[in-house]
Amino acid sequence: MATCSSCWVLKQCLIVGFLFVIIVSIIQPVNGCFTSIFSFGDSLTDTGNLLEISLLESNKLPPSAFPPNGRTFFHHPSGRRCDGRLVIDFLAEALGIPFLQPSYTTKVGRLQKFQKGKNFAVAGATALNSSFLQENGIYNRSTNISLGDELNSFKHLLPSLCSSSADCKKLLRNSLIVMGVIGGNDYSHAFREKNNEAARKFVPLVVHTIASAIHELIELGAMTFLVPGNFPIGCSPELLTNYQGSNKDKYDPLTGCLTWLNQFSQHHNELLRTELEKLRNRHPDINIVYADYYNIAMRFYHSPKQFGFKETLKACCGIGGLYNYNSSRSCGYPPLKSSCNDPSSYISWDGIHYTEAANKWLANVVFEDLMKSITCVSH
Repeated sequence: MATCSSCWVLKQCLIVGFLFVIIVSIIQPVNGCFTSIFSFGDSLTDTGNLLEISLLESNKLPPSAFPPNGRTFFHHPSGRRCDGRLVIDFLAEALGIPFLQPSYTTKVGRLQKFQKGKNFAVAGATALNSSFLQENGIYNRSTNISLGDELNSFKHLLPSLCSSSADCKKLLRNSLIVMGVIGGNDYSHAFREKNNEAARKFVPLVVHTIASAIHELIELGAMTFLVPGNFPIGCSPELLTNYQGSNKDKYDPLTGCLTWLNQFSQHHNELLRTELEKLRNRHPDINIVYADYYNIAMRFYHSPKQFGFKETLKACCGIGGLYNYNSSRSCGYPPLKSSCNDPSSYISWDGIHYTEAANKWLANVVFEDLMKSITCVSH
């Protein structure tokens, strides 16, 4: 019993020490590391692109256009699928850079701000292009935008931010490129319309697409990349609801997450890390930092109280069922205009995306890992 007690005390000390380090590491913004940030991905990084696209091209606005989205920090909907800030927002704050504006903006006069960076991530975007997915029986009902489209938008914008090829290379050399999260929509559509085996076949293709995008940006002059892995999707209220009724042995007894879905995330992450290592070997002068979203997030589910979470598997903004999630009643769409009293006590905001509180913890650890992996200099 004494040994077990000592182990428990040691575990608690390690957790407290871990929390102290990541809180202290991000108290003050670190200026001089990067002059700008350019980001790509899906709704986990989108700061308003899908909303801007909807305003330009259709009459139907996405859920991110409606309250209670944005209630915690912005106090109004900001185009983010969250109650407040995303990981990319916290990273920008820590680096002394303004929040990234969406690239598909309907507003004018923002070019000067764009020189500090821009966000090309679009909610619903896939890594693989829509025509390829459709040929394989996968249909994206949110948008037909892919990572390739985001990259093309970036290349189209770049000449407006720099006067020559040399200036563009300098801009990118001093920029942080955040590549992802991307690929989750490819998999979720495959799960819904196919099965687990079909989804697994897409993993090498998704990872190759991410690596190809990084290589293309290296050729343009980018030198520092932050590449997040996949989250533990087996803990997502959306997928827990979709696969509710699975055999008890398919659930992790400690967390309540679906084991096979988390194993899928780990499979993606293993292939991604292998591909990133190949890129490092091919480009030894390039900084490619892997952001281990999976293992950071799993700490929330194993020790929720240490992070201030009371609800781990329920959505804060949702309705009905064991996980407070209903796909036909997305957070923000009528009649779902309300949410839990305290979003900071929840990991999941709307059943798919994390709360600002969870994003902050993620960003703190990712920022610390990034700072350990690069050398910051004044520009």
